[in-house]
Amino acid sequence: MEHIARLAEGNRGISKAAALKFVVLLGVVSLFADMTYEGARSITGPYLAVLGASATVVGIVAGFGELIGYGLRLVSGYLSDRTGRYWTITAFGYVLNLLAVPLLALAGRWEVAALLMILERTGKAIRNPPRDAMLSHATHEMGRGWGFGLHEAMDQTGALLGPLVVAAVLYRRGGYQTGFAVLLIPALLALSVLVVAWLLYPRPRDLEPKSVRLASKGFPRVFWLYLAAVALIAAGYADFPLIAYHFKKVAVVSDNWTPVFYAVAMGVDALAALIFGRLFDRVGLSVLAVAALLSALFAPLVFLGGFSLALAGMALWGVGMGAQESIMRAAVAGMVSADRRGTAYGVFNSGYGVFWFLGSALMGILYDFSIPSLIVFSVVAQLASIPLLLLVRRSPA
Repeated sequence: MEHIARLAEGNRGISKAAALKFVVLLGVVSLFADMTYEGARSITGPYLAVLGASATVVGIVAGFGELIGYGLRLVSGYLSDRTGRYWTITAFGYVLNLLAVPLLALAGRWEVAALLMILERTGKAIRNPPRDAMLSHATHEMGRGWGFGLHEAMDQTGALLGPLVVAAVLYRRGGYQTGFAVLLIPALLALSVLVVAWLLYPRPRDLEPKSVRLASKGFPRVFWLYLAAVALIAAGYADFPLIAYHFKKVAVVSDNWTPVFYAVAMGVDALAALIFGRLFDRVGLSVLAVAALLSALFAPLVFLGGFSLALAGMALWGVGMGAQESIMRAAVAGMVSADRRGTAYGVFNSGYGVFWFLGSALMGILYDFSIPSLIVFSVVAQLASIPLLLLVRRSPA
């Protein structure tokens, strides 16, 4: 019996090591991927402005991109569960997501640039649910919050580096087009590491022990309550292209500094993901309520402040994004059975995206008419999520 116990413990150790390696590999993919599209997103707002787009157009394009980017996840999540082709769907999404970015260098009209921005979001929509489902299997042994937090930290390391690369290009007077073209390099690196991960772990489901929990036709009530809280946070969160548009229009910072501000937010995002991920494994969803309280303060600082206050606002914006990209995803994995997670992540992200679109579009319109109204809407929507999150915490899964 003692020998069997030691053998079981050894197998668990191997499983944990394999799970960590898988999370790190996908983290490297996300690092290079985020270098690509977050580097691009740091300048898409002012790029659209240079091409002649209005603030309303910037808000709608950013919001519609998120709507497509999250709405299609419902389909890709369902298809990944139905077909079991998690890797194939993930790879297709990454190709579409990453190769749309360098093509922005060839856009001469804001309509073309807007189409490519939406195409990039479409690719992300396709690959995220199956990828998150695969990650959920690996994070079972190492802790959901820590696993997703580690992945998000690596993800945001790339999101930190990408804007800095673009900022360096702009500093050397390379122009927006050159900045987009340079991002082809990390795009190709991301796709290369993705192939390696696929070859090493063709069946990530094996990283999670079989569960006795039976799948149901629907999702539990707590899942829908949680989705309502997340929707409020999404609606109140200003997309960075609108923030960057504001920086350029009001001359809060120069064009060279805009990507740096975004990089600061991404650096805070990475650190927040690790911290909140660990806290989530220990205290649960109440830590997300704390993150929502902190991030609600970004809007007045960003839209009313000068250089220093706007920088502080971007740091708080990064805190919220770090929590959203780590804790929010980790919580979903604990609410549904393994064979329904692709669909669950699809439903979750679709709801998130719809309300992100509605909020972004409304804030783009409010910006043209009344910045204080934009700020009030952003703060109230985010704070309204806190009672729901606390209710979810007390509800049985």
